[in-house]
Order: sequence, then C-alpha cells, then structure tokens
Amino acid sequence: MTVGPGAARLSAGTDATTGLVAVLRANGRAQRFRRGQALFTAGELGERVFVIVAGRVLVSCVATNGRELVLNICGPQELVGEVSALDGGPRSASATAIDEVDVTVCAASVLLSAMANPDAAGEVIRMLAARLREADRRRLEFAALDTLGRVAWRLLELIDRFGEPDGDATAIDMPLSQEQLASWCGASREATVKALTRLRTLGVVTTGRQRIVVGDPATLRRLADGLA
Repeated sequence: MTVGPGAARLSAGTDATTGLVAVLRANGRAQRFRRGQALFTAGELGERVFVIVAGRVLVSCVATNGRELVLNICGPQELVGEVSALDGGPRSASATAIDEVDVTVCAASVLLSAMANPDAAGEVIRMLAARLREADRRRLEFAALDTLGRVAWRLLELIDRFGEPDGDATAIDMPLSQEQLASWCGASREATVKALTRLRTLGVVTTGRQRIVVGDPATLRRLADGLA
C-alpha cells in the first residue's frame, strides 16, 4: 500500500480565460467564512459551488445514530458543492470552515455552463476521478489496517497537504477534535487516543493543543503501509 496526497485540486490552468478556476472566479464573488461557519448543510439544494482560495473546510455528514462522520478536509484550489450542482439533488453532506476560509462562490449554473468547454469538463472529470480513487483507497485502508495504521495514514495526508516546516520536523495545525479525527479514521475515540499515544511513545510525533509535529515521517509511512 502506497501513501500519497489525498487532495483533488483543480489546476490553475494555462488558459487565463477558459480554465475552470478562472471562469468560476470571473463569474463568482469573494466571500469569507469564520471558523465554525457552514458553507452549506446537508439537505439543501445545490444552488452554489465554492472554490476554496484560502483556509480549510471540513466535509461531514450525520449518521443515523447522530454521530458526525468526517468525510474529507478540503483546502485551497479545491472545489466543494459540485455534486449537487451536477446532478440537481440535495446536498449529501455539510461543509464547515475549520479555519477562516476565503472562497469564490458561484451559481451552479456557472459550473454547468463552463463544462461546455472540453478543458473545463476534463478538469471536473479528473477531480471526480481522483475522489473516486480516494474512496476506493480508503475502503482498502479500512479493510487492511488497524487504527494505528489509519491514524498514521491520516497524519501523512495532513502533512502532505497542509504541513509546515518546524526545524527538521513537519508541523500540522489541526483544529479537529479527537472525536472528529477518530471519525475520519473510522475508529472510536478511545482507539484513536491510544494510537496517538503509541506514536508519541515511538518518538514519531509530539502533540500539543491543536498541533501535531511529525519528527519521523519514515516510520509513520511504514505504519501507514502496514509494514511496521
């Protein structure tokens, strides 16, 4: 099993006028969301799409038992809310700012019109294909790895996408609760806490308030690959 970034980012494109991001930004408006503010909620009509410019967005849904299920964390240059825009159905998940988030908001009709351009349509298809691959990879991960391996995988994904240098290590400012991290790993909170404790004991990570520093990414990668 090989670990790689989980983002499905849109390309900035070489054509400044017809690239999908350029079209959406030209026909949208800038909006800022505070941390904890919802971009949209499950069940709404998909009348808008959002291109993330800065910050991170938590995509989640609520299970029948009332537990929040974390589906993804999206960052800059990613499109959210496109599925409802494409199929006309209600939102299947909610999107919430976990930082201060800047986005470009567009009417769903802008995305649909843009897709008349083959290059723009190709970008959307590649993005959706990347998310499908990620869903398949996650099913394999859940079947093959224990909680320690899943937590290792999530941390690798986070440092690949959002990590910042911290001396010889990589730091992640991660405003997720332990419950949310556990949900994202498909594990209980107790098992996730034990996995983090194990990673600290091994010297792979150090943790602080909403901050994780990865000092041994090689061991973390072996754990994520189920090899350690």
